[in-house]
Amino acid sequence: MTYNFTVSPDFNPKHLSGWFIFNTWLQRAIGIGLHLELYNDYSSQRQAIADDRFDLIYANPYDASVLVRQKGFVPLACAEGKADEAIIAVRADYPAQRVEDLQPGVRIATTEDADVNMICMIMLEPADLNASNIEIKQCESFVLVAKRLIKGEADAGFFLEETYHDLSDVIGQELRPIAQSQIQVINHVLLLGPRLLERREDVLSQLLAMNDDEKGRSVLQGLGFRAWAAVEREDTEFMFDLIDALGR
Repeated sequence: MTYNFTVSPDFNPKHLSGWFIFNTWLQRAIGIGLHLELYNDYSSQRQAIADDRFDLIYANPYDASVLVRQKGFVPLACAEGKADEAIIAVRADYPAQRVEDLQPGVRIATTEDADVNMICMIMLEPADLNASNIEIKQCESFVLVAKRLIKGEADAGFFLEETYHDLSDVIGQELRPIAQSQIQVINHVLLLGPRLLERREDVLSQLLAMNDDEKGRSVLQGLGFRAWAAVEREDTEFMFDLIDALGR
């Protein structure tokens, strides 16, 4: 039997091959068939999740909450030392120097990453900006958010911090951050679905041991991780409750 694996669409494009290599490594490590399917947008992936197509998901915090609380997934691991922070950036020559300089009617380029959007909307509050007085420019990826800013099609953009800092040097030189979050306790989580629950301990032990050999360390490097860290249900419930509180 082949199980299905997917990764939140906000993964860094430079780690694309790394996820396929990780998928191959994990298949061999635990002796199962595992098919990796990646999506360019959240809508398509969320429909596939709603259709119960996946058994293993590296999910952003918002989707993780739905999967754990409504779909019977269990938390397995997270990337050690990685937190999901957000950045609001503008084009390098844009006059605003801080969030408070942004005015009602500002054009915001963003993706469907619910957590990044929530955090960035909170960071807009000092400027008295909210959904009713900004113009949203929806994009499929953070790279396209950056391109909209550079082309002058948006005034500011919402980014996942890691992805922003990994933009190419050419793109990065055209942009400038004006706000950055420091929440530190929100992160992506690797989740195991109901059809794979009996393999939880086996999968987790293999993940935690990846640092023990050269091959495993190489696979981790391809993901931009230094190690996996075990995650318990209590840890994720705290994160989900925090997200709920911040989103109110």
